[in-house]
Order: sequence, then structure tokens, then C-alpha cells
Amino acid sequence: MDIQDASAVKSASSLHASGAETPSGKGAGDENFPVGSVLLPAHLRPVIASFYGFARAADDISDNPSLSPSEKIERLDVMDQSLLHPDSTTRGGELARMLAEQGHDVRHPRALLNAFRQDAEKGRYASLEELHGYCRMSADPVGRFLVDLHEGSPEAGAKIYPYSDGLCTALQLVNHLQDCGKDFMTMDRCYLPDAWLAEAGATHADLYGKELTPGLRQVIDRVLDDTDAQLSLAAHLPRALTSRRLAMESEIIVRLARRLAQRLRTGDPLATRVKLTKLDFFIAGVAGAVSGFFFGGKGRLPDGELT
Repeated sequence: MDIQDASAVKSASSLHASGAETPSGKGAGDENFPVGSVLLPAHLRPVIASFYGFARAADDISDNPSLSPSEKIERLDVMDQSLLHPDSTTRGGELARMLAEQGHDVRHPRALLNAFRQDAEKGRYASLEELHGYCRMSADPVGRFLVDLHEGSPEAGAKIYPYSDGLCTALQLVNHLQDCGKDFMTMDRCYLPDAWLAEAGATHADLYGKELTPGLRQVIDRVLDDTDAQLSLAAHLPRALTSRRLAMESEIIVRLARRLAQRLRTGDPLATRVKLTKLDFFIAGVAGAVSGFFFGGKGRLPDGELT
């Protein structure tokens, strides 16, 4: 290890110990969708939990209102460096070690950090295409990580990425819609495309209201139209996977995402938090597990090609 590497490890360890992370208190139980559930293979759950913990810690940094953009990026850079040093005692070092033991590198957690860096400085998105670019960093790496882990390698999982990307992008979009008012008021972030707001005669200031304006309703419905398109792509994921367990998990999440999108069609996220009910989880869990078990894990793409 050269002097520069040793310095990076020392910096990572020091900042980790002195409070580089800024925990929000949120955990897997605060998520809309299952995180590392019992459906997934037991031997993979520890690395999945480590990945989730790393992502949560980075997300908490980017969302911390007491940190300046430069302070957030500095801390995220330290987390990035920790991924390159699996011999360190940091959260990133632990994740890197666990990934290496499974034969994988750190490309996906590093991609996530780029999204959190962007959140530190960027609060507006001009178009749907620009928003999709953000989702490619903030959401899609999570699905690709799970696909690689279950399929064995990035090479084996590459053909499946379009379908996991569709699911993860859809999940990110509905999360943005759920929190559109809170994100704007607490962090001055708006993920609704500026071009669509202008076309609908809406403004960012409308997000301060206690209910959706007709213009905001129109924009949210357009985002939900795109969400539906992403979920149509994601519907192919369970069958494309070779892992029956991940296929079952994916089928459940697709069904939950569809239900949440339906609720957002009729609900008002400014008036109240639009969320899934226990009944939604039960129905999706049972139907998704059965469907994923019998029809998923076939390793078949939509055109019939084997993965």
C-alpha cells in the first residue's frame, strides 16, 4: 500500500469514527418495499444487508440539512474511498470484503454514490430524460447488484438489466411522487420535470400547498404514465431470472409498485402520505410468491431467448 492509499484509509477510518455518517434513524422497516426478505437465499442476506446499510448511510448524508453541499460531497468521497480498501474497518470496507468473497466488485455501490453527490448540489430536473439519468445512478444499481449476486456475475446478469432497471426506475419515480412536497420544503428538491410543469401551468411554489393544483395533478399523472411503462418492462424480470427466490421477490415488488402507482393516481401526496396498506402487502405477497414460484426463475427473455 503506498502513501496515498494509506492516507485515504486513515481519512476514511477517522471520518467514520468521528461521525462521517449522519444516521436518520430510518431502517429497512421504513421502506415501501421488501429489503432483503426471507425469500432471498440465507447465504446472500448478509451482503444484501451490508449493501443496504451502506446505501442508507450515504443517503442520510445527502439528505442532511445541516451539512453544506461541499461537506456532503467530502463525506461521500470518503465513503467512496473506503470501498477501494477492503482491509479497512469502515462500512465501505466491510461491504467490499463481502462482495469480494462472493466474487463481485464495488461498481454498484460506487454508482449509487454518484447519485448522492448529485443530490448534494442539484435540486431540479429539466426533463423526463434528465430524471431517468438520475434514476440510472440512484435506483438501477440496486437491481443490478441483486441480479449479479443471484445470477453469479455481471456477464450473466447483463441481459436481465433492462428489466431490473425498469423496476428500480419505477420504484424511484413513485417514491419521488410520494414525497414531492416534503422533498421540496425540506431539501429544495423537485424531481417533477420542469418542462412538464411549465406545460401544465404549474410552478415549484405550488408544492407548498396543502393539496395538488390541477397543473400538479397533470404532471404527476404524466410521471405515473412513465411509471406504468417502466413496470411493463419490469413484468418480464421474474421469468428472465434464473433464481426462483429472486423471481418471487421481484414478482411481489412489481405488484406492490403497481398498487402504489394506482393509489397515487387517485390520492393527493400533498394532502396526505399516499402509501400501501397491510392488505396491499398481504395480497401482493401471496399472489406474487405463488406466481414467482411457478412461473419465475425460468431464465427466459421476452423473445424466448435463454439468459
